[in-house]
Amino acid sequence: MLDPLLQIDTELLIFLNNLGSEQWDSFWFFLTNQFSWSPLFAFLLFLIFKKFGWKNGVLLLLFLIVLITFSDQFTNLIKNTFERLRPCNTEGVIEQIRNFNYKPSSYSFYSGHAASSMTFSFFVILLLKSHFKYIWVLLLFPLLFGYSRIYLGVHYPLDIVSGYFAGIFFGYLFFLLQKKLKLTSRFLKKASI
Repeated sequence: MLDPLLQIDTELLIFLNNLGSEQWDSFWFFLTNQFSWSPLFAFLLFLIFKKFGWKNGVLLLLFLIVLITFSDQFTNLIKNTFERLRPCNTEGVIEQIRNFNYKPSSYSFYSGHAASSMTFSFFVILLLKSHFKYIWVLLLFPLLFGYSRIYLGVHYPLDIVSGYFAGIFFGYLFFLLQKKLKLTSRFLKKASI
């Protein structure tokens, strides 16, 4: 049952990876780097601080750090449990995908890029959706970030999709926890509540 799914996953990776071309390589290398997204993160923090104030904003920033750390460490636990080799490190696959001389040594399932970016994005969307109409555009971040991993041949599509589902789950879970802790209203003046 699992072998046919993994075969389809491999064939889809090879197809998608080979759609790439040299003229786009630097663009996807840029997108796969977390630091390239710093202006987006700064803008979202600005929105959070603007909407919820400085004290609540600091609490939410610390909460986001915990959220990302948790997502990252949970991803490492899953990767080290399943030990699925990355396509760029798998004989029989590496010969069929584009070679970038970029070969992370950690395991492939599931994608930390996809999970962390979706966890962060989904949490922020839930946090800000009633305040900013177009916040759903933020979903482009994990979609592009995740696809960059397929483009570079370091993750299978199933790794990315599984990371997205984990990210949605953890983003929602942490949003509920944030509501329970009242992080958006803890320091609001009683008169403005």
